[in-house]
Amino acid sequence: MRSTASSWLRPALPASPAEITDPAERRAVKIELWLVFGITLGLSGVRSLLSLVDSLLRPIPLAQQQAQLNVPQAAASFLDLLKQVLSAGQLVAWGGLGLYLLWRAGVKFRDIGLTRRVKSDALRTLGLAALIGIPGLALYFLSYHLGFSLAVQPSTLGDTWWRPIALTLSAFGNAFAEEVLVIGYLLTRLRQLGVRENASLFGAAVLRGSYHLYQGFGGFVGNLVMGLVFGRFWQRTNRLWPLIAAHTLFDVVSFVGYSLLKGRLSWLP
Repeated sequence: MRSTASSWLRPALPASPAEITDPAERRAVKIELWLVFGITLGLSGVRSLLSLVDSLLRPIPLAQQQAQLNVPQAAASFLDLLKQVLSAGQLVAWGGLGLYLLWRAGVKFRDIGLTRRVKSDALRTLGLAALIGIPGLALYFLSYHLGFSLAVQPSTLGDTWWRPIALTLSAFGNAFAEEVLVIGYLLTRLRQLGVRENASLFGAAVLRGSYHLYQGFGGFVGNLVMGLVFGRFWQRTNRLWPLIAAHTLFDVVSFVGYSLLKGRLSWLP
């Protein structure tokens, strides 16, 4: 049992991609990383940190403040739907940018685990969703009731026919952007730069936690742990689809479930 656990804690030795040794190319990759995350999740992390500081400076406790995720973006229902779809599309484009840059660098989609293995990936998806989702919700409620987190409202969209569709698209957009950029793209680029696997894993996990800081300290810790588990899973299996699917499933349950249960369960924020 100890040997199995210890083998899981050790990253698998990657067969590819090869480490970049040319100084000019290494510099270009570092610039690329700063630019990609400077306009996507890295920028979100800085904004999230400022949001948390702003919340801490307010004269009311964190638990009495709200963090709203999926909010109305227009007064007219049809325009609101279009804006929700565009927001999800922007997230998918962020992930697509990471994939494109890897492809231009000669990294194939199968190298980061984007090939189709329906049966095995489905089992892994369910396992990861349960492993992260259930403890993650428990950690959030504990942190919220202890006063370390804001009252997170996954959706404040009105009761429209398209609400489940918009929330599902939002869930997929978030999952695709985060897993492709923070796992597939970032960890691959750090391998190419010769960064040690454990250091890459921790750095990516901190990044994941950073853009959830607006939710409070519980959001940071929960997503840091999620980043460590997801990152190690990818390092060991080289499978990215189960991470995207598990993240999507978890967010769909959170977004759609909250919208259906809000007002019916007194303990929901």
